[in-house]
Amino acid sequence: MRPRSLLAPIVLLAPFLFVALAGPVLACGPESLGTRRVLAVDTAGGVRVGTKSYPATLPLADKEVVLTFDDGPWPGTTEAVLDALARECVKATFFLIGENAAARPALVRRMIADGHTVGHHTWSHPILSKIATADALNEIERGIAADDRAAYGSVSATPRVAFFRFPGFADTPELLDRLAERKIAVFGADLWASDWKPMTPQAQLDLVMKRLNETGRGIVLFHDTKRQTADMLPAFLRALKDSGYGVVHIMPAHPQAGRSFYRSLSAGG
Repeated sequence: MRPRSLLAPIVLLAPFLFVALAGPVLACGPESLGTRRVLAVDTAGGVRVGTKSYPATLPLADKEVVLTFDDGPWPGTTEAVLDALARECVKATFFLIGENAAARPALVRRMIADGHTVGHHTWSHPILSKIATADALNEIERGIAADDRAAYGSVSATPRVAFFRFPGFADTPELLDRLAERKIAVFGADLWASDWKPMTPQAQLDLVMKRLNETGRGIVLFHDTKRQTADMLPAFLRALKDSGYGVVHIMPAHPQAGRSFYRSLSAGG
């Protein structure tokens, strides 16, 4: 996506918007990839990250990656993705489609119980830049409500986790401004798995590792709805370990009303 001049202040503010917390999150054996650290994101101020769309990204060190998955939850593939992450003690962020979350709340609650972050990706995945702003805002709000209801059993005026990703990265200045007013952070990506294109798991693994080795760090975009991604993920996590990469888990610095519920489930309570 094209950079915009109105986003330039984000580059200057970025060092003050993120707080690194000590890791790892879980005590895992040395054979596991694990989660290197947690990065708490303060969503105030119109945070927009991911160099595929915006000038700035998260403050990651060399060989640090943030794993993100879009469009779920989906039967079969999401479970396989969660299983692969659990085996390696890795935490990720899932940007949910509201109608999928409403249809499969047990999978959403498993994401939270496993310690992952649940963000938002609209109700039905329209390209928001191609519809009226009022309709786009309704899609966003309806999706957030469905995700929170599936995850926490209730809906509040403020999202529990104020993380959002535009379908197709198709934002507009008006929508970005409205999300900033709501203190909702917008996440793009630094590299794509391109898993919307049919390919073998091995071909996808080779492609993602090539791109990651070229960038050296960043937010990686996958889709937990894709069988090829679910089948590729165990080998990808091992490749990260073997190549010296570390996973950074992002969470909101100030989770809203669902905070205690989130923490209790993350701890296995």
